[in-house]
Amino acid sequence: MRIPFSSSPTSSLGIEWELQLVDRDTRHLRGAATSILDEYQNKIGRDAEPRAKYELFESTIEVVTGICDTVSEATSDLLATVCFLEDLAESRGLALTCSGTHPLTHYDTQRLSPDPRYFSLVDRMQWVVRRLLVFGVHVHVGVRSPEKAIPIVNALAAYIPHFLALSASSPFWLGADTGLASTRSKLFETLPTAGLPQLLSDWGQFERFMGTMASAGAAESIREVWWDVRPHPNFGTVELRVCDGLPTLLEVGAVAALTQCLVDRMNVQLDRGYTLPTPHRWVVQENKWRAARYGLDAEIMVDERGTTRSVRDDLVDLVEDLLPVARRLACPGELADVLHIVDVGSSSERQRTAARRADGDLTAVVDTLLQEMEFRRPVP
Repeated sequence: MRIPFSSSPTSSLGIEWELQLVDRDTRHLRGAATSILDEYQNKIGRDAEPRAKYELFESTIEVVTGICDTVSEATSDLLATVCFLEDLAESRGLALTCSGTHPLTHYDTQRLSPDPRYFSLVDRMQWVVRRLLVFGVHVHVGVRSPEKAIPIVNALAAYIPHFLALSASSPFWLGADTGLASTRSKLFETLPTAGLPQLLSDWGQFERFMGTMASAGAAESIREVWWDVRPHPNFGTVELRVCDGLPTLLEVGAVAALTQCLVDRMNVQLDRGYTLPTPHRWVVQENKWRAARYGLDAEIMVDERGTTRSVRDDLVDLVEDLLPVARRLACPGELADVLHIVDVGSSSERQRTAARRADGDLTAVVDTLLQEMEFRRPVP
Protein backbone atom coordinates (compact mmCIF):
# COMPACT_ATOMS: atom_id res chain seq x y z
CA MET A 1 0.00 0.00 0.00
CA ARG A 2 1.63 3.24 -1.16
CA ILE A 3 1.01 6.23 1.11
CA PRO A 4 2.12 9.62 -0.25
CA PHE A 5 3.59 12.03 2.29
CA SER A 6 3.13 15.81 1.91
CA SER A 7 6.61 16.78 3.11
CA SER A 8 6.96 20.01 5.07
CA PRO A 9 10.09 22.06 4.29
CA THR A 10 10.17 23.55 7.81
CA SER A 11 9.16 22.56 11.34
CA SER A 12 5.79 24.21 10.83
CA LEU A 13 3.17 23.95 13.53
CA GLY A 14 -0.52 23.14 13.89
CA ILE A 15 -2.58 22.72 17.06
CA GLU A 16 -5.96 21.10 17.74
CA TRP A 17 -7.70 21.97 21.04
CA GLU A 18 -10.84 20.07 22.10
CA LEU A 19 -13.08 22.32 24.19
CA GLN A 20 -16.05 21.59 26.44
CA LEU A 21 -19.40 23.38 26.28
CA VAL A 22 -20.43 23.89 29.92
CA ASP A 23 -23.80 25.10 31.16
CA ARG A 24 -23.14 28.13 33.36
CA ASP A 25 -25.99 27.24 35.75
CA THR A 26 -25.54 23.49 36.22
CA ARG A 27 -21.76 23.28 35.50
CA HIS A 28 -22.51 20.15 33.44
CA LEU A 29 -21.77 19.66 29.76
CA ARG A 30 -24.56 20.63 27.38
CA GLY A 31 -24.75 19.78 23.69
CA ALA A 32 -24.96 22.83 21.44
CA ALA A 33 -22.13 22.33 18.96
CA THR A 34 -24.38 22.11 15.89
CA SER A 35 -26.11 25.39 16.70
CA ILE A 36 -22.88 27.21 17.56
CA LEU A 37 -20.91 25.89 14.59
CA ASP A 38 -23.72 26.73 12.19
CA GLU A 39 -23.84 30.33 13.43
CA TYR A 40 -20.04 30.49 13.40
CA GLN A 41 -19.89 29.36 9.76
CA ASN A 42 -22.58 31.88 8.78
CA LYS A 43 -20.60 34.70 10.40
CA ILE A 44 -17.24 33.84 8.81
CA GLY A 45 -18.81 32.98 5.47
CA ARG A 46 -19.95 29.68 4.06
CA ASP A 47 -16.93 29.45 1.76
CA ALA A 48 -14.38 30.19 4.50
CA GLU A 49 -12.21 27.43 5.95
CA PRO A 50 -13.49 26.87 9.50
CA ARG A 51 -11.20 26.96 12.51
CA ALA A 52 -13.82 25.18 14.65
CA LYS A 53 -15.20 21.70 14.03
CA TYR A 54 -17.32 18.87 15.38
CA GLU A 55 -15.98 16.23 17.70
CA LEU A 56 -17.59 12.98 18.87
CA PHE A 57 -20.16 14.61 21.17
CA GLU A 58 -22.38 17.65 20.74
CA SER A 59 -20.87 19.11 23.92
CA THR A 60 -17.44 19.37 22.29
CA ILE A 61 -15.96 21.80 19.77
CA GLU A 62 -12.49 21.32 18.36
CA VAL A 63 -10.59 24.52 17.62
CA VAL A 64 -7.77 24.19 15.08
CA THR A 65 -5.07 26.45 13.71
CA GLY A 66 -3.87 26.94 10.21
CA ILE A 67 -0.28 26.13 9.27
CA CYS A 68 1.88 28.32 11.52
CA ASP A 69 5.59 29.06 11.70
CA THR A 70 5.80 29.90 15.41
CA VAL A 71 4.07 29.01 18.66
CA SER A 72 2.97 32.61 19.17
CA GLU A 73 1.33 32.61 15.74
CA ALA A 74 -0.46 29.35 16.58
CA THR A 75 -1.72 30.49 19.99
CA SER A 76 -2.90 33.80 18.51
CA ASP A 77 -4.77 31.81 15.87
CA LEU A 78 -6.41 29.68 18.57
CA LEU A 79 -7.27 32.69 20.72
CA ALA A 80 -9.05 34.49 17.89
CA THR A 81 -11.34 31.50 17.34
CA VAL A 82 -11.87 30.90 21.05
CA CYS A 83 -12.94 34.52 21.59
CA PHE A 84 -15.38 34.22 18.69
CA LEU A 85 -16.86 30.99 20.10
CA GLU A 86 -17.03 32.36 23.64
CA ASP A 87 -19.42 35.06 22.48
CA LEU A 88 -21.60 32.50 20.70
CA ALA A 89 -21.58 30.22 23.74
CA GLU A 90 -22.38 33.08 26.13
CA SER A 91 -25.58 33.91 24.24
CA ARG A 92 -26.73 30.34 24.92
CA GLY A 93 -25.91 30.33 28.63
CA LEU A 94 -22.74 28.31 28.00
CA ALA A 95 -19.03 28.75 28.54
CA LEU A 96 -15.91 27.09 27.14
CA THR A 97 -13.60 25.04 29.34
CA CYS A 98 -11.11 22.26 28.88
CA SER A 99 -9.77 19.32 30.87
CA GLY A 100 -9.06 15.70 29.98
CA THR A 101 -12.43 14.63 31.40
CA HIS A 102 -15.36 16.61 32.76
CA PRO A 103 -15.45 16.17 36.55
CA LEU A 104 -19.22 15.61 36.76
CA THR A 105 -21.02 14.77 33.53
CA HIS A 106 -21.90 11.16 32.63
CA TYR A 107 -21.31 10.15 29.01
CA ASP A 108 -24.77 8.53 28.80
CA THR A 109 -26.36 11.99 28.98
CA GLN A 110 -24.54 13.30 25.90
CA ARG A 111 -25.67 13.25 22.26
CA LEU A 112 -23.40 12.24 19.41
CA SER A 113 -22.50 14.86 16.82
CA PRO A 114 -24.39 14.56 13.51
CA ASP A 115 -21.47 13.12 11.57
CA PRO A 116 -21.95 9.67 9.96
CA ARG A 117 -18.33 8.81 10.82
CA TYR A 118 -19.07 8.96 14.55
CA PHE A 119 -22.19 6.83 14.25
CA SER A 120 -20.14 4.30 12.30
CA LEU A 121 -17.49 4.22 15.02
CA VAL A 122 -20.08 3.64 17.73
CA ASP A 123 -21.71 0.92 15.64
CA ARG A 124 -18.37 -0.88 15.27
CA MET A 125 -16.95 -0.41 18.77
CA GLN A 126 -20.05 0.15 20.89
CA TRP A 127 -19.45 1.04 24.57
CA VAL A 128 -15.72 1.55 24.05
CA VAL A 129 -16.45 4.60 21.87
CA ARG A 130 -19.72 5.63 23.53
CA ARG A 131 -17.96 6.41 26.80
CA LEU A 132 -15.16 8.48 25.20
CA LEU A 133 -16.31 11.76 26.70
CA VAL A 134 -12.67 12.87 26.81
CA PHE A 135 -10.76 15.92 25.61
CA GLY A 136 -7.22 16.37 24.34
CA VAL A 137 -4.68 18.65 22.71
CA HIS A 138 -2.89 17.51 19.54
CA VAL A 139 0.24 19.16 18.16
CA HIS A 140 1.46 18.71 14.56
CA VAL A 141 5.04 19.57 13.58
CA GLY A 142 6.22 19.52 9.97
CA VAL A 143 8.69 16.85 8.88
CA ARG A 144 10.84 17.10 5.78
CA SER A 145 10.36 13.59 4.36
CA PRO A 146 8.55 10.30 5.04
CA GLU A 147 11.91 8.64 5.68
CA LYS A 148 12.29 10.94 8.71
CA ALA A 149 8.74 10.56 10.02
CA ILE A 150 9.10 7.06 11.48
CA PRO A 151 12.46 7.64 13.24
CA ILE A 152 11.03 10.83 14.76
CA VAL A 153 7.85 9.05 15.92
CA ASN A 154 10.02 6.38 17.53
CA ALA A 155 12.34 8.86 19.25
CA LEU A 156 9.46 11.09 20.38
CA ALA A 157 7.82 8.07 22.06
CA ALA A 158 10.45 8.30 24.81
CA TYR A 159 8.92 11.65 25.83
CA ILE A 160 5.33 10.40 26.07
CA PRO A 161 5.48 10.31 29.91
CA HIS A 162 6.86 13.86 30.02
CA PHE A 163 4.01 15.24 27.92
CA LEU A 164 1.39 13.23 29.79
CA ALA A 165 2.68 14.31 33.21
CA LEU A 166 2.80 17.94 32.09
CA SER A 167 -0.73 17.90 30.66
CA ALA A 168 -2.47 15.54 33.12
CA SER A 169 -5.89 17.07 33.78
CA SER A 170 -8.37 14.24 34.32
CA PRO A 171 -8.37 13.11 37.97
CA PHE A 172 -12.19 12.95 38.10
CA TRP A 173 -14.57 10.68 36.15
CA LEU A 174 -18.36 10.48 36.56
CA GLY A 175 -18.22 12.53 39.74
CA ALA A 176 -15.48 10.57 41.53
CA ASP A 177 -11.74 10.86 42.04
CA THR A 178 -10.12 7.95 40.20
CA GLY A 179 -6.78 8.25 41.95
CA LEU A 180 -5.13 8.89 38.57
CA ALA A 181 -3.66 12.11 37.27
CA SER A 182 -4.81 11.20 33.73
CA THR A 183 -7.95 9.08 33.57
CA ARG A 184 -8.42 10.13 29.94
CA SER A 185 -5.28 8.32 28.81
CA LYS A 186 -6.48 5.01 30.24
CA LEU A 187 -9.96 5.41 28.75
CA PHE A 188 -8.53 6.22 25.34
CA GLU A 189 -6.22 3.21 25.36
CA THR A 190 -9.25 0.90 25.19
CA LEU A 191 -9.64 1.73 21.48
CA PRO A 192 -8.11 -1.11 19.46
CA THR A 193 -5.75 1.16 17.51
CA ALA A 194 -4.93 3.67 20.27
CA GLY A 195 -2.17 4.01 22.85
CA LEU A 196 1.55 3.63 22.35
CA PRO A 197 2.77 3.78 18.74
CA GLN A 198 4.08 0.74 16.95
CA LEU A 199 7.85 1.26 16.82
CA LEU A 200 8.41 0.51 13.14
CA SER A 201 11.67 0.27 11.22
CA ASP A 202 10.93 2.62 8.31
CA TRP A 203 8.25 4.16 6.08
CA GLY A 204 7.92 0.97 4.06
CA GLN A 205 6.96 -0.98 7.16
CA PHE A 206 4.43 1.73 8.05
CA GLU A 207 2.89 1.33 4.59
CA ARG A 208 2.72 -2.43 5.06
CA PHE A 209 1.13 -1.96 8.48
CA MET A 210 -1.53 0.38 7.08
CA GLY A 211 -2.13 -1.96 4.12
CA THR A 212 -2.77 -4.87 6.46
CA MET A 213 -5.10 -2.82 8.66
CA ALA A 214 -7.05 -1.53 5.65
CA SER A 215 -7.38 -5.01 4.10
CA ALA A 216 -8.68 -6.40 7.39
CA GLY A 217 -11.15 -3.53 7.82
CA ALA A 218 -9.45 -2.44 11.05
CA ALA A 219 -8.62 1.10 9.91
CA GLU A 220 -9.45 2.85 6.67
CA SER A 221 -6.77 5.53 7.07
CA ILE A 222 -4.37 7.08 9.56
CA ARG A 223 -7.37 8.97 11.01
CA GLU A 224 -8.38 5.70 12.68
CA VAL A 225 -4.95 4.92 14.08
CA TRP A 226 -5.03 6.91 17.32
CA TRP A 227 -1.48 6.41 18.55
CA ASP A 228 -0.02 8.72 21.20
CA VAL A 229 2.43 9.82 18.48
CA ARG A 230 1.77 9.14 14.81
CA PRO A 231 2.87 10.27 11.36
CA HIS A 232 0.23 12.25 9.47
CA PRO A 233 0.93 11.77 5.73
CA ASN A 234 -1.72 14.22 4.51
CA PHE A 235 -0.29 17.10 6.54
CA GLY A 236 3.36 16.06 6.28
CA THR A 237 3.72 16.09 10.06
CA VAL A 238 4.43 14.08 13.14
CA GLU A 239 1.43 14.46 15.45
CA LEU A 240 1.67 14.28 19.25
CA ARG A 241 -1.72 13.11 20.59
CA VAL A 242 -0.98 11.91 24.13
CA CYS A 243 -1.78 15.15 25.96
CA ASP A 244 -4.86 15.57 28.12
CA GLY A 245 -7.03 18.58 27.39
CA LEU A 246 -5.36 21.73 28.71
CA PRO A 247 -7.46 24.41 30.43
CA THR A 248 -5.31 27.43 29.55
CA LEU A 249 -3.73 28.94 26.48
CA LEU A 250 -0.42 29.22 28.34
CA GLU A 251 -0.31 25.46 28.83
CA VAL A 252 -1.24 24.79 25.20
CA GLY A 253 1.60 27.06 24.10
CA ALA A 254 4.07 25.37 26.44
CA VAL A 255 3.24 21.89 25.15
CA ALA A 256 3.38 23.13 21.54
CA ALA A 257 6.80 24.72 22.11
CA LEU A 258 8.20 21.56 23.70
CA THR A 259 6.89 19.47 20.81
CA GLN A 260 8.16 21.78 18.09
CA CYS A 261 11.61 22.05 19.67
CA LEU A 262 12.00 18.29 20.07
CA VAL A 263 10.86 17.49 16.53
CA ASP A 264 12.96 20.25 15.00
CA ARG A 265 16.06 19.05 16.84
CA MET A 266 15.41 15.50 15.62
CA ASN A 267 14.92 16.78 12.06
CA VAL A 268 18.29 18.53 12.21
CA GLN A 269 20.01 15.50 13.74
CA LEU A 270 18.74 13.32 10.91
CA ASP A 271 19.94 15.90 8.37
CA ARG A 272 23.42 15.60 9.90
CA GLY A 273 23.43 11.83 9.58
CA TYR A 274 22.67 10.92 13.19
CA THR A 275 20.61 7.86 14.09
CA LEU A 276 17.82 8.70 16.49
CA PRO A 277 17.36 6.38 19.48
CA THR A 278 14.35 4.06 19.56
CA PRO A 279 13.23 3.39 23.15
CA HIS A 280 12.23 -0.02 24.39
CA ARG A 281 8.46 -0.32 24.35
CA TRP A 282 8.32 -1.83 27.83
CA VAL A 283 10.15 1.19 29.28
CA VAL A 284 7.79 3.65 27.56
CA GLN A 285 4.76 1.62 28.65
CA GLU A 286 5.80 1.61 32.31
CA ASN A 287 6.73 5.28 32.22
CA LYS A 288 3.42 6.23 30.61
CA TRP A 289 1.56 4.36 33.35
CA ARG A 290 3.54 6.18 36.02
CA ALA A 291 2.76 9.54 34.42
CA ALA A 292 -0.94 8.64 34.16
CA ARG A 293 -1.01 7.59 37.81
CA TYR A 294 1.19 10.21 39.45
CA GLY A 295 1.45 13.09 36.98
CA LEU A 296 4.37 15.39 37.71
CA ASP A 297 5.14 13.38 40.86
CA ALA A 298 6.06 10.35 38.74
CA GLU A 299 9.46 8.70 38.97
CA ILE A 300 10.27 7.44 35.48
CA MET A 301 12.85 4.94 34.26
CA VAL A 302 15.77 6.54 32.45
CA ASP A 303 17.75 3.47 31.44
CA GLU A 304 17.45 -0.29 30.92
CA ARG A 305 18.80 -0.98 34.40
CA GLY A 306 15.66 0.49 35.93
CA THR A 307 17.26 3.68 37.24
CA THR A 308 14.52 6.19 38.04
CA ARG A 309 14.36 9.95 38.12
CA SER A 310 11.70 12.55 38.85
CA VAL A 311 9.87 13.55 35.68
CA ARG A 312 9.87 17.09 37.10
CA ASP A 313 13.68 17.14 37.16
CA ASP A 314 13.83 15.59 33.71
CA LEU A 315 11.53 18.31 32.32
CA VAL A 316 13.66 21.05 33.87
CA ASP A 317 16.80 19.65 32.25
CA LEU A 318 15.00 19.12 28.95
CA VAL A 319 13.90 22.76 28.80
CA GLU A 320 17.44 23.96 29.46
CA ASP A 321 18.78 21.60 26.80
CA LEU A 322 16.27 22.83 24.20
CA LEU A 323 16.62 26.59 24.81
CA PRO A 324 19.01 27.14 21.86
CA VAL A 325 16.48 25.41 19.59
CA ALA A 326 13.66 27.49 21.09
CA ARG A 327 15.54 30.73 20.41
CA ARG A 328 15.98 29.73 16.79
CA LEU A 329 12.27 28.88 16.54
CA ALA A 330 11.24 32.11 18.34
CA CYS A 331 9.57 30.33 21.26
CA PRO A 332 11.91 30.62 24.30
CA GLY A 333 9.15 32.23 26.38
CA GLU A 334 6.62 29.51 25.60
CA LEU A 335 9.20 26.80 26.28
CA ALA A 336 10.00 28.44 29.63
CA ASP A 337 6.29 28.18 30.48
CA VAL A 338 6.92 24.44 30.89
CA LEU A 339 8.84 25.41 34.04
CA HIS A 340 5.88 27.51 35.17
CA ILE A 341 3.60 24.46 34.95
CA VAL A 342 6.19 22.38 36.82
CA ASP A 343 6.18 25.08 39.51
CA VAL A 344 2.41 25.65 39.94
CA GLY A 345 1.42 22.05 39.25
CA SER A 346 -0.46 20.34 36.46
CA SER A 347 -4.20 20.82 36.06
CA SER A 348 -4.87 17.52 37.85
CA GLU A 349 -3.12 18.90 40.94
CA ARG A 350 -4.93 22.22 40.74
CA GLN A 351 -8.30 20.49 40.31
CA ARG A 352 -7.74 18.33 43.38
CA THR A 353 -6.77 21.41 45.38
CA ALA A 354 -10.03 23.08 44.33
CA ALA A 355 -12.02 19.98 45.35
CA ARG A 356 -10.34 19.81 48.78
CA ARG A 357 -11.01 23.48 49.45
CA ALA A 358 -14.70 22.91 48.59
CA ASP A 359 -15.01 19.80 50.80
CA GLY A 360 -15.28 17.56 47.75
CA ASP A 361 -17.82 19.65 45.81
CA LEU A 362 -16.75 19.12 42.21
CA THR A 363 -18.72 22.10 40.93
CA ALA A 364 -15.86 24.10 42.47
CA VAL A 365 -13.49 22.24 40.15
CA VAL A 366 -15.56 23.30 37.13
CA ASP A 367 -15.53 26.87 38.46
CA THR A 368 -11.73 26.73 38.61
CA LEU A 369 -11.55 25.47 35.04
CA LEU A 370 -13.88 28.28 33.92
CA GLN A 371 -11.71 30.83 35.70
CA GLU A 372 -8.51 29.51 34.18
CA MET A 373 -9.99 29.49 30.69
CA GLU A 374 -10.93 33.14 31.17
CA PHE A 375 -7.49 34.14 32.53
CA ARG A 376 -5.67 32.07 29.83
CA ARG A 377 -3.14 30.89 32.43
CA PRO A 378 -3.07 28.58 35.48
CA VAL A 379 -4.49 29.89 38.71
CA PRO A 380 -2.28 28.58 41.55
